Amino acid sequence: MKKRLARLGAAFALTALATSAFATPLRIGIGFGIGFLPTFILEEQKLIEKHAKAAGLDVEPAYQRFSGSGAMQDAILSGSVDLGVYGVPALLIAWDKAKGTNNQIFGICGVNSSPLVLVTNKSDAKSLKDIGSGDKISMPAIVSPQMYVLQILSEKTFGEGQKDKLKTQVVALPHPESIAALLSGVSEVKAYFSTPPFTQIALDSGRAHKLVSSEDAFGGRSSFLVLGATKRWLDANPKLVPVLIAAVQEAADFIRKDPKGAANIYLKVEPSKMLDAPKVEAMLKSMPDDFGTDVHAVKAYADFMGRSGGLKNVPASWTDVFPTIKDTKSN
Repeated sequence: MKKRLARLGAAFALTALATSAFATPLRIGIGFGIGFLPTFILEEQKLIEKHAKAAGLDVEPAYQRFSGSGAMQDAILSGSVDLGVYGVPALLIAWDKAKGTNNQIFGICGVNSSPLVLVTNKSDAKSLKDIGSGDKISMPAIVSPQMYVLQILSEKTFGEGQKDKLKTQVVALPHPESIAALLSGVSEVKAYFSTPPFTQIALDSGRAHKLVSSEDAFGGRSSFLVLGATKRWLDANPKLVPVLIAAVQEAADFIRKDPKGAANIYLKVEPSKMLDAPKVEAMLKSMPDDFGTDVHAVKAYADFMGRSGGLKNVPASWTDVFPTIKDTKSN
């Protein structure tokens, strides 16, 4: 009996080893900030592994962090990561540039749709018209979702053909440097295109207020971060697509159901001197609809980028860019 049990134990061990050895590696590019919280939860709770197992698949995800959409796109195209989370404009540019090839990047699902908010320390400023010629506007990169939103808002404020009226006043600064400059009151930076948690930090300081946001640009919600991959990867891994969508949606549901637990995961990944767990929890409670797999304003982004020369090929529908999403809430 002992010998038989020993043989059975050895067989189970070999099976487990073989299963682990043949697990499909899945390299995922992610970034920094609370918008990426669903991906932090994916890793912490092993949600992709969970949904893959339910689908009869064995995957081994690894998460790699990048500081911007450009680096993320390069990593996807070079094959150093399989898929990545980044902004809608960058995804559209990648979809356009490699159209008709295996390197064409398609969206898989949404991740975050938090508003991009332009905050200012000019107490009397009511609109973009109150940004003076010597005032600087900071954002994380010159080519970013914030820049496209600023251009759309400039057209709405100053008229047709005026999308670049404020472009020369834009400076690229990381979020921590932007908010430090804005709240100091002595910098040339008088406005900052923020994202959570920096929006909340700026507004809670009492030294800045909201001027305009991406909701003013699009007339409603717009996607900030989405998950994308090349046609080559999508064609090779069709069974993993619904696994990824289900895992991201479960992560979003967890944020809504357990904001305290989600706040602890966020601070574990990104410790902060400006935020504690109760503040992050309160923030997550105030933005219950900001996380999920729906996508928003993809067509609106694409139409503007086509008019302004940012895209050669404008998709006829958002579904041309996100063929994996079948719901009716996206746009």
